[in-house]
Amino acid sequence: MRTRMFFGLSVMMAAAVLGGCSAASSRAETVEHGSSPVIQAGQADQENTGGGPDARQDASAGETEAERETDAQASAGALASETPASPAPAVYMTTDISPAGLKKVYEALGRTPQGRVAVKLSTGEAGNNHYLSPDLIKELVQSMDGTIVECNTAYGGSRASTAMHRQVAEDHGFTAIAQVDIMDENGSLSIPVTKGRNLNENFVGANLQNYDSILVLSHFKGHAMGGFGGAIKNISIGIGSSEGKNWIHTAGASKTSFMGGDQDRFLESMAEAAGAVIDYMGEENMVYVSVMNHLSVDCDCDGNPAAPDMHDIGILASLDPVALDQACVDLVYAAPDGASLIQRIESRNGIHTLDYAAEIGIGSQSYHLVSVDN
Repeated sequence: MRTRMFFGLSVMMAAAVLGGCSAASSRAETVEHGSSPVIQAGQADQENTGGGPDARQDASAGETEAERETDAQASAGALASETPASPAPAVYMTTDISPAGLKKVYEALGRTPQGRVAVKLSTGEAGNNHYLSPDLIKELVQSMDGTIVECNTAYGGSRASTAMHRQVAEDHGFTAIAQVDIMDENGSLSIPVTKGRNLNENFVGANLQNYDSILVLSHFKGHAMGGFGGAIKNISIGIGSSEGKNWIHTAGASKTSFMGGDQDRFLESMAEAAGAVIDYMGEENMVYVSVMNHLSVDCDCDGNPAAPDMHDIGILASLDPVALDQACVDLVYAAPDGASLIQRIESRNGIHTLDYAAEIGIGSQSYHLVSVDN
């Protein structure tokens, strides 16, 4: 069994290993703050002591109020001290999913996007209502005079052409809060890929060259092909032009079809494409924020997604996209109701994206989770 382990967490969540992940493979590195483990950002072979909903209710019945509060904080991810004490990147977190909470966790990063700011998010497929709420992000986007940027899809649907995509963006309320730029309206821009073994170039929306910095504003959730979608997916598939999306899905075999590619090479190509965007923009010109709400197993690109079956968790931010995605994944594993999303991640071998991204130097899977709520 594979589990995620957290300092102070009393109930361990475990799920069967699916999609080619080895039960014998484990990553047990502990990130420490002072003398206490802040978070164990990896796997360890442990027995599943979580039980089902009834078992959780029975276990909580005899707890004191202080014990219940401790368990709730652990499940929500408020697991760290105020100041990181090691080179591991900080991932800041709030459980306050509101404009004020979003602003607070963003400001904790201490980096302000400069010049012409692109705000990369998903506008959401028509029929989907799990995408980021314009009311939630409006204040932050407008504070940096940001332009919401997207690229057209490769799978058809309501956002396959610029005109249709603009209509969806308007219908979903994004054009009311900021300018919206469909970046591949004028075709693709080839940028070099220097890290990895699958791609040697990446095709992004040509209008990416018009921006100086990017706020990567992601809705963390499941994904039918990648297992989960977070910061890495948002700057790889998300910034890829429609032909660039095909290119990533097929690990550089096709710009006209995304079908038939090898799963692990697709996951690796996402990491490589993300690295290319970071190199092109400059690491110092990127900031990453992920909202963990409406946690469906399906992506915002699905027009008929499964209903979320787990609680909202919070908003996280980091200057390291791998650390941010890893923290989000770990919080899903820590949640008492994350089984469906865990199965989706494992059935697609989704963790391979982060393992490989760390391997090729895109970021770190070790991190400090720092609550900004205290």
